[in-house]
Amino acid sequence: MWSGPRNISTAMMRAWENRGDTAVWDEPLYAYYLHKTGIGHPGAEEVIAAGETEWRNVVDRITGPVPGGKPVFFQKHMTHHLLDEIDRGWLDQMINCFLIRDPAEVVASYSRAREDAVLEDVGVVQQAEIYDYLRARSERVPVVLDARDVRENPEAMLKALCNALGVAFTPRMLSWPPGRRESDGVWAKYWYDSVIASTGFKPYRRQRLRLSPQLAAIAEACEPHYRKLHRQRLAA
Repeated sequence: MWSGPRNISTAMMRAWENRGDTAVWDEPLYAYYLHKTGIGHPGAEEVIAAGETEWRNVVDRITGPVPGGKPVFFQKHMTHHLLDEIDRGWLDQMINCFLIRDPAEVVASYSRAREDAVLEDVGVVQQAEIYDYLRARSERVPVVLDARDVRENPEAMLKALCNALGVAFTPRMLSWPPGRRESDGVWAKYWYDSVIASTGFKPYRRQRLRLSPQLAAIAEACEPHYRKLHRQRLAA
């Protein structure tokens, strides 16, 4: 599942992990991304030390046997972690889904953790580019989920997602115990406070957003890419 930051991607990972038949992997390419770019994320040195900094080794694991021999392997990917030098041929072996969110909401949330955000940080442009790459290579249309739709009607949207993927839905996806998981990345203490306290998908509430001119410009640049994917989104 390809997402940008400050989405419901970790909650979605919780939903899949709680099924019981699913192995999950939290942002496999994050350590590589930080090592390669040198970008100043919270806990960057710790993430790099704990992860794999050679993308080929990550891809070997992504496409290899499913951990624990489970029938489903859910991988939570950030789109901006898929840097240009990474060969994308392995994507053909996967079922690729996209989790989108209103760019203004993404930028407002992200800026609370990193005030010097730039367009590349929020992953929306990359999301559209990966989607186009996949559409050019296959007749299969990737599944697109909008976070707002999921939060407004989790059961209907998760049922629709499972149906689109050919996986049986289970009500266990709708709630989970609060707390940390062994599957969480070491960056959880910097980014996951909300989901660690959660027991399910939080209902959607429209926010009154106040963006600086710089952040508003980022959201505006993302908007056409978001809208393009939004038109393809899964309906309940």
